[in-house]
Amino acid sequence: MNKLFNRRAVSGAFRMFFSLFYKKEYLSGYYFDDRIVGWKWAWLGLKGRRLGHNNGVPWPVSPLTVVNGANNILFNVNDLHIFQTPGCYWQASDAKISIGSGCYIAPNVGIITTNHDPADPSRHLPGKDVSIGDNSWVGMNSVILPGVVLGENTVVAAGAVVTKSFPEGRCTIGGVPAKVLSRR
Repeated sequence: MNKLFNRRAVSGAFRMFFSLFYKKEYLSGYYFDDRIVGWKWAWLGLKGRRLGHNNGVPWPVSPLTVVNGANNILFNVNDLHIFQTPGCYWQASDAKISIGSGCYIAPNVGIITTNHDPADPSRHLPGKDVSIGDNSWVGMNSVILPGVVLGENTVVAAGAVVTKSFPEGRCTIGGVPAKVLSRR
């Protein structure tokens, strides 16, 4: 009991300190309640902010990940691990990115909601929402392009470029452009 009390006291002190930099709702849940890993992520995120990375993001983010448009990214607070993967690029400036519960995002994944206009690369096309269903997994070096909807239990193979939606889910997709490799 005494050990649990001390852990809670330390967790409360960490929560007070880190709430100066992050919104409190992102400092609780699976990775923060009676665990140390969430506080480690919060500390590493502050190191990244000191270098000028992700200053406006209200939750801990790996300093090796880029997040644009944080207010347009929807996710379950218990899945904060998806922002600790190095090399990922989250671009939600003009539309929303919705990530279902229980998802995993591998290193070097790009999820974007808007793209350059092919007729004039200095301009962006209007944004389109991206949605990834519950219990999905996006493999290393994959790219998910604007407007894509992936149903629950979708596996995106490493290196895939997802240009169209697979809303039925329960499948493995891969390739350039991505297509269904198998159904589950």
